[in-house]
Amino acid sequence: MVLAGAVLTVSLRNAVHCAVALIVSLLGTAGLYLLQRAEFLFAVQIILYIGGIMLLFLFVIMLINLDESRQERHFVKGWWLGLALALGTGGIGLRWAAQRNWPGPASNQAPVPGGNTQLLADLLFSEYLVPFEAISLLLLVAIVGSVLMARPKPTASAPSKGAKA
Repeated sequence: MVLAGAVLTVSLRNAVHCAVALIVSLLGTAGLYLLQRAEFLFAVQIILYIGGIMLLFLFVIMLINLDESRQERHFVKGWWLGLALALGTGGIGLRWAAQRNWPGPASNQAPVPGGNTQLLADLLFSEYLVPFEAISLLLLVAIVGSVLMARPKPTASAPSKGAKA
């Protein structure tokens, strides 16, 4: 589900269909979190990424003028470079996965006292507090930037409010 959604995200031509395929990929990732007993990450994936960020992406896609971007020429000559990089990255990932000593099934692991959510919260708000706050500021800047980019631009022919006729 994750891989199919990712491939469809980069291969489909319609931007709305690409966003829906990305949602499918994110749902698959949420399922993987749940299989690894990371309930908090599962909930964050569903609520924050799929419910919030992807909804924002869909709104931006519907606000921008896609007709102009369809007429522009995009990466026609460099497809072989992208394919070579993708195959190389996939080969490195497969080699890494083959050399790794994988643990047994998750059912053999002892449960964490207080649960995964408490352990994650303790780490997040102690050791990783500064990166957590930096990411929240980065997301805030991205939201403000997307709102500024989506607002209509004033036309030169319309007189300004303070100009006299």
